[in-house]
Amino acid sequence: MSTPRSAEPEGSKTRLYNPYQDLQVPIKNLYNLPTSPEYLFHEEALKPHRSWGENLQFYTGSGYLGGAIAGGAKGTLDGIRSAEPGDTLKLRVNRVLNSGGQMGRRLGNSLGVVGLIFAGLESGLLHWRGTDDMLNSVAAGLGTGALFKAAAGPRSAAIAGAIGGIAAVAAVAGKQAMKRYVPI
Repeated sequence: MSTPRSAEPEGSKTRLYNPYQDLQVPIKNLYNLPTSPEYLFHEEALKPHRSWGENLQFYTGSGYLGGAIAGGAKGTLDGIRSAEPGDTLKLRVNRVLNSGGQMGRRLGNSLGVVGLIFAGLESGLLHWRGTDDMLNSVAAGLGTGALFKAAAGPRSAAIAGAIGGIAAVAAVAGKQAMKRYVPI
């Protein structure tokens, strides 16, 4: 009976007991999991980006979640600050919960819509231009800001578009800096 070298302690005449050593069963292959994603079609593996549906879900969902958390925190603080000296504990808790929920819903919905517009524009630009580069993200940021505030008038839309473009440039630059300087 042969023993693998890794099972023998160094400098010892004994070996470690392994009851599964001589079992060459096919079930062992179930536990050899792949280290990279598997694709049904080879063309999918060559694409370096998410699909438009995944992009839409990611940006909309993360925008809503981030907005709901930030809005809930801000609303909770506003509810705590607005407490009056004669209020009972039940009234204070009710005020904190109401203001936190209201602000969380409002900011969550707004950032979810921003994520939805951004994902749609970025995926559309990717399809239209045929390349996945930084210009798509910056143009999508410009368009997102302009479309989100379009109902408030052209001046507000232009300012929001500029802010969206600046935010997209900052996000792209931050992503590049993270790739370069932070080993992951």
